[in-house]
Amino acid sequence: MAEPQAPDGWSVVDGAFHREFEFGNFVEAFGFMTRVALVAEKADHHPDWSNSWNKVTIDLVSHDKGGLTERDEYLAESINTLL
Repeated sequence: MAEPQAPDGWSVVDGAFHREFEFGNFVEAFGFMTRVALVAEKADHHPDWSNSWNKVTIDLVSHDKGGLTERDEYLAESINTLL
């Protein structure tokens, strides 16, 4: 099985896929988080994330597997499609 690769726009930081997003305002950032939450729930894989006004930071790692898995790559790619 191939090692998961960081999708476009993502990097590996401290063993997790990491990406920072910036939006025009808080409402746009929160709307993005809501869309991500729906995708994450459907995938049964939930991000470690934070929001500060117009910025959203997301880290993806499979804690139960002790590192990156295909689930993380899939969710990162799915998040990219929401932009």
